[in-house]
Amino acid sequence: MPIQPTGPLSYGMQLPIQSQSTIYAESWEASATPADLARIARTADRSGFAYLASCDHVAIPRRLAEAMSTVWYDPVATLSFLAGVTERVLLMSHVAVVGLRHPLVTAKQYATLDHLSGGRLILGVGAGHVQEEFDVLGADFTGRGGVLDETIDALRAALGPEEYPEFAGERFSFAGLGQLPRPAQERVPVWVGGSSPAAMRRAAVRGDGWLPQGGSREVLPTQIARVHALRAEAGVAEPLVVGAITEPLYVGEPGWSVGRRTLSGKPEALAESLRVYADMGVHQIQVRFRSRSASELLDQMAAFGADVAPLLDT
Repeated sequence: MPIQPTGPLSYGMQLPIQSQSTIYAESWEASATPADLARIARTADRSGFAYLASCDHVAIPRRLAEAMSTVWYDPVATLSFLAGVTERVLLMSHVAVVGLRHPLVTAKQYATLDHLSGGRLILGVGAGHVQEEFDVLGADFTGRGGVLDETIDALRAALGPEEYPEFAGERFSFAGLGQLPRPAQERVPVWVGGSSPAAMRRAAVRGDGWLPQGGSREVLPTQIARVHALRAEAGVAEPLVVGAITEPLYVGEPGWSVGRRTLSGKPEALAESLRVYADMGVHQIQVRFRSRSASELLDQMAAFGADVAPLLDT
């Protein structure tokens, strides 16, 4: 079940509806329902998607609300809801801003999710960027990079097999405090999001996977090489799952304007374009489909799984 840096190119997707930034949300999402979200998750489950992902924001300040919107579902609640209507698809936070919370709080939430879902969690983490969220919660915005580094280390202990995990760091320390249930997985995969130099180093040194943000095809090979070099310098021998966010997709010939950057056309052409990511050293791609309704999105997902995905490994 875990995504490995071997075998064919895996594909997953950020869920629609649960976050509605104007950068990527489709107009139909504003009136979508929990039932629509469940249908999307079940389609992903049937169509071979490796994971579904949900974002993390606690509250959006007015200065950012016009662009970001204030629609950001809680990732643990959302993924737990979808765990109950799916069977195999992995459930990922992309990304959890874990520096907003004490590691034991995060561990309690995500260990329970992993336990209830039968070991389907991928914990994607990131530093965050909205200062007001940190300020209102009493979290350290200026030092959030260092906080995230230590939080990942603390979560390794708190999400491990021990009922009474122990950790001692500069900011967090705990011992003699039991937390059950434990995660179903022996080791919960931690994927680090971001393409800044600090994020790339964090992924290389501390991550099981790397989730680049906003990098183009032109720069990605250089970034991947840099992450692998940093990992080797740090003496980390375990393989790293490298991801990429693709251009928007539309399977087939759209009869409407899907945007200049969208990749559209026959399955063979889409697969040929996406296989380039594998040639770069990418192991999993995060895809997003242009759509005018929930039904059209479901059709796009099913078409991708049936017609495009089998061609990704040829």
